[in-house]
Amino acid sequence: MGLVCPYTWDVPGGVQQHVGDLAEALIGLGHRVSVLAPCDSETELPPHIVSAGRAIAVPYNGSVARLSFGLRAAAKVRRWIREGDFDVLHVHEPAAPSLSLLACWVAEGPIVATFHTSNPRSRAMAASATMLRTALEKVNGRIAVSEAARKTLVEHLGGDAVLIPNGVLVDRYTEAEPLQGWPGEGGAIGFLGRMDEPRKGLSVLLQAFDRIGPDFPGLRLLLAGPGDAEEARAKIAPALRDRVVSLGLVSEADKVRVYHSVDVFCAPNLGGESFGIVLTEAMSAGAAILASDIPAFRHVLREGRAGQLFPTGDPAALAAGAVELLHDPDRRAALSRAARVAVQPYDWSAVAADVVRVYEAVLPEPDAPVVAARPVAETG
Repeated sequence: MGLVCPYTWDVPGGVQQHVGDLAEALIGLGHRVSVLAPCDSETELPPHIVSAGRAIAVPYNGSVARLSFGLRAAAKVRRWIREGDFDVLHVHEPAAPSLSLLACWVAEGPIVATFHTSNPRSRAMAASATMLRTALEKVNGRIAVSEAARKTLVEHLGGDAVLIPNGVLVDRYTEAEPLQGWPGEGGAIGFLGRMDEPRKGLSVLLQAFDRIGPDFPGLRLLLAGPGDAEEARAKIAPALRDRVVSLGLVSEADKVRVYHSVDVFCAPNLGGESFGIVLTEAMSAGAAILASDIPAFRHVLREGRAGQLFPTGDPAALAAGAVELLHDPDRRAALSRAARVAVQPYDWSAVAADVVRVYEAVLPEPDAPVVAARPVAETG
């Protein structure tokens, strides 16, 4: 199987993690897998990850995506496809100007595409719909990770897709030692995400912490993810700033420990999320979750039964929800139990099997040729 990741492997993100975990799950099922992704040359990669070279930053879907595109990238895609001799090519986010779109253009043979983006008002996708259709017409099987992603696909590009959610390695998150000194007697609220990306909603959480901090003298806020911690602290009252602890970008092992180091895990995202892998990770860890009521989160948290929801972008409501959970350990324990049950269908053991069934559905007859690169002269 050849998997194409559009976003740079150097910067953590939901799509990158999805592709990486899917690759590991497929390898565990006995498949030969190669992943092509943008990546800086100095980054250490496992044997099955192939670098397509450095990415560039491009505004996309309310964020900044780091993508690789152009003639040189197309040549690398063509070479990788030719050398890989894949039975199926699986591209992710082919609607973005990326390696995935290039792979659709240059490949011949069975192609499966997974759509992650949820953005019903995407001007870029609407404007490029005609161009995208020339590539997507070659896709034999379509997967959407959520109903929101499927709706975005249908409204902008037409056609449909089978729903297969993002996966999570549940066992990886189930147990871990909390970080030293956490959560502490005064309690702790956690956040994991890019601090400098507005749609992740950290500013809403900081405003809520500003409200409740004085009434909870020992309460701390634990932040994990890239971004300027001092800029974040500057948004709250000076008396509370030493209670905001930032770990920065953390290892996979420490990320697991973060989920086990807080009394309440908060996902205050403002929108643009088609699924919410951070939620399934926290659910696997049995965290008591407080999340914004965006459609993707509401679905994953079973309409609030596996995690408490608050009105999106409302710091007062977030503060009230946090106070309620901090005062009620029984409620937190009930949410933890519900989350562990609700996350089971998202385990990669189930999700990967569904993906393989899509592969099997698009495979040609036994004697038909496998995925090949179109015979176009290489550049670069």
